[in-house]
Amino acid sequence: MSQSTAQRVYEALLTRVGEANPRPRIEPVRRLAELAGSPQLSYPVIQIAGTNGKTSTSRAIESLLRAHGLRTGLFTSPHLVDFTERFQIDGQPIAEAALAEAWDELQLPLQLVDAELTEAGHGRITYFEALAVLAFVAFADAPVEVAVIEVGMGGEWDATNIADAQVAVFTPIGLDHTEHLGPDTQTIAHTKSLIMKPGAVAVTAEQDVDALGELVDTAAGLGVRLYAQGTDFRLAEDRLAVGGRQVDIVGITGHAYDPAFVPLYGQHQAENVTLAIAAVEAFFGGERPIPEEVLDEGLGQLTSPGRLQLIGTDPIVYIDAAHNPHGAEALVRAVTESFAFEELALVTGVLEEKDAHGLLQTLAPIAHQVFVTPVDSPRSLPAEELASIADSAIPDTPVEALASLPLALERARSWAGESNSRAVLVVGSVLLAGEAITHSRSEKWGIA
Repeated sequence: MSQSTAQRVYEALLTRVGEANPRPRIEPVRRLAELAGSPQLSYPVIQIAGTNGKTSTSRAIESLLRAHGLRTGLFTSPHLVDFTERFQIDGQPIAEAALAEAWDELQLPLQLVDAELTEAGHGRITYFEALAVLAFVAFADAPVEVAVIEVGMGGEWDATNIADAQVAVFTPIGLDHTEHLGPDTQTIAHTKSLIMKPGAVAVTAEQDVDALGELVDTAAGLGVRLYAQGTDFRLAEDRLAVGGRQVDIVGITGHAYDPAFVPLYGQHQAENVTLAIAAVEAFFGGERPIPEEVLDEGLGQLTSPGRLQLIGTDPIVYIDAAHNPHGAEALVRAVTESFAFEELALVTGVLEEKDAHGLLQTLAPIAHQVFVTPVDSPRSLPAEELASIADSAIPDTPVEALASLPLALERARSWAGESNSRAVLVVGSVLLAGEAITHSRSEKWGIA
């Protein structure tokens, strides 16, 4: 099946309003799904909301469920390189033919709902609304035995929230997308908390007091049992290990698991795995621990594309999709703990709606040289503007603006090639990380 099959679906979706401009509504999405046979009701769903760590936590949950022998669906956003990455079935991107078939099934329902919305004076179904329903259809067709669904933005009116999630999962909640979600953590947490449904179960990472208060209040109002990290389950110990972390986790069952290896870098990944284990225990009723051999298999096969992912070795080049200060903080800790480079060049590009100054200021402790570039997006900050932000956010560090990512990578690799103790880190945007992977493949760096 040629690449053009998935590309055809992607290009059709791109004619719709983009995912950076969500509409605070959900009824049209529910209507679209109903016309497609309400596929989201045909399998149990675990839904993940939060500000950072959603994708890594979703991937860990899916991997543990697959290790249990279940046929899984995984929906995450955004993709790094290939559109099909957003829809995984049994740990692999969906086959192009299956994606095209699900898209074809949606055409008539889309036409009907678009017509109804236009007649009522509302905007057509958006890119992300169509995307979410497409995932639900594809998973019903597979068919999957459980779907792990990452929320796009917010929660209450996110298109994924037409699902009746059996388990609602909350990663750390902070400030992001404030123009859509609200000005403070409490407001944002309230919106996210409404992925909980009456009678479901919820698990949450450690939260600040305002966010936790909102989750507790919503859970109480809906009759949802909420398990909180630090109280009901915990990361008892987390040690640096070769190629990742070794973790000791106590689950919601009270069971202390044997030390387990997580092949990912950074303490935040140990936290994500702790939350994933609690979510999977909750999914199976919260009364029995995960069998040790299932846990080892689930964690052992875990990958986290775009999170400190190695894409070149001569010189060393990593990418990371961190794009806000909270994500950058976790990244700095991971780099400091896990790697012994004496000097690191940052290659960075940032979208205009992001907190570029906060991001770069957080990255300052690991930056010895900065190369800034535009992201391949109309929403990108111009390189010169980003260079001036970098000058103030990372003082006393050389900053150079380049016209494109390939040029920035060439300069950074040339700088890193001057010493064995240097490396390159591409960071600032998911789009930039994907661009870097594509470039490394076309240049045959032999890793990504």
